[in-house]
Amino acid sequence: MSDRSPTADDLALYERAREVRERAYAPYSEFPVGAVQITEDGRAFEGVNVENGSFGLTICAERSAFVRAVSEGVRRFSTIGVATHDSARTGSPCGACRQFMSEFGLDLRVVYLRDGEVVAEPLSALLPAAFELRS
Repeated sequence: MSDRSPTADDLALYERAREVRERAYAPYSEFPVGAVQITEDGRAFEGVNVENGSFGLTICAERSAFVRAVSEGVRRFSTIGVATHDSARTGSPCGACRQFMSEFGLDLRVVYLRDGEVVAEPLSALLPAAFELRS
């Protein structure tokens, strides 16, 4: 098994993110995204992309899930599953989301679609040179 091979739990998390994706608000791009964030203590927080006519105000599903969790007092996360529109061959988190998530640790496991297959890898593999304000 390669280090990107998903576990059965990863695959279930990805499918849950696909289900959550149905609640996205994407009238402009028609590109819904769903995310399910798993905390270290096993709780799940869901998020979807929410678009805005002023495009810069749009929030991605990953950040939506994190903001929801953080607003509930959570600061420690283990895994996030991200499911983009079915037309995407690769649906990894965007650069802004990668940097946002890195605030909570580069060891976060990210489950997403890459080259048509579900993969799981640490955030550090997706963002090898993350900006760090604190050491």
